[in-house]
Amino acid sequence: MPQARYRLVDTETTPYYHCMSRCVRRAFLCGKDSFTGKNFDHRKQWILDRVKQLSSVFAIEVCAYAIMSNHFHLVLHVDTESAKAWTDDEVIERWLMLYKGPELANKYKAGEALDSIELDALTTLTQIWRTRLANLSWYMRCLNEVIARMANEEDNCTGRFWEGRFKSQALLNEAALISCMAYVDLNPVRAGMSDTLESSEFTSIQERLQAVSRSKSINRDLWLKPLEQEEGLPSLKVLPIQETDYFTLVDWTGRAIRDDKRGAIPKHVQPILQRLGVNEANWVTNTQHFGSRFYRALGRVNQIRKLAMAADQNWIQGLSSARHFYQ
Repeated sequence: MPQARYRLVDTETTPYYHCMSRCVRRAFLCGKDSFTGKNFDHRKQWILDRVKQLSSVFAIEVCAYAIMSNHFHLVLHVDTESAKAWTDDEVIERWLMLYKGPELANKYKAGEALDSIELDALTTLTQIWRTRLANLSWYMRCLNEVIARMANEEDNCTGRFWEGRFKSQALLNEAALISCMAYVDLNPVRAGMSDTLESSEFTSIQERLQAVSRSKSINRDLWLKPLEQEEGLPSLKVLPIQETDYFTLVDWTGRAIRDDKRGAIPKHVQPILQRLGVNEANWVTNTQHFGSRFYRALGRVNQIRKLAMAADQNWIQGLSSARHFYQ
């Protein structure tokens, strides 16, 4: 039975989540339709453009993404502290970038005088909008609704474009986060659509590698949540793995998945896995089958049980897989 979203998402437990949406009937509505011969690959750019726009408005950062022919993956970081630090004017400005808003907000933005009752009403609205702009469900709603309308308009039809509610998985520690990012970035490789990370279109790993090739400087013009650098941003503002380590780990994992001849783990990869505290022997298998082995959350067993208690549940599916994932 589907769970209420508030039971699935608790930013006090973890701010990191893996979200996935799939097209209705698993049809290739974002790729090539083999029945009609039409190609809808341009819709992948629609999704990417919308994700970039929403990430500049919401207090939600994108850690990794992959846009496939009939579904997409996002690894998101909900930055509630940034939302709390916004001024009311910033909140109003951001909300009006998404919606027309009530006349009250537009009057305020235009500099027109408001009486005390109107100001109180606007303050209440602002607090509601502040909460929504740091809410995973609102982020995905603003993404999926717009894409569905655009696709239906192009097809001159009505009805569902997405299969149903988006799927979300809580990522309870660094190892869970990095393995999920690798799983997402390797989607085209696992699907046999790409042989290299550089050629994996509409993925965050390709975008990160392209940014590195364009510039060796730390302050790259990259909208994604940055990876650690030798010198750079404060630790709270970056993902918990060195950029070079992440590239090395994902590249080796992709080769192992593609060739199906893992052999021994290379020495330069061993320290990375050891720091993450994962079972080195099971890393590739778990990363390759992340979506099916881990249900609503990934973390150590005690973390998953704690999440289950917070959701008023006895257990969460995937405990046995979690036991095998960690050292």
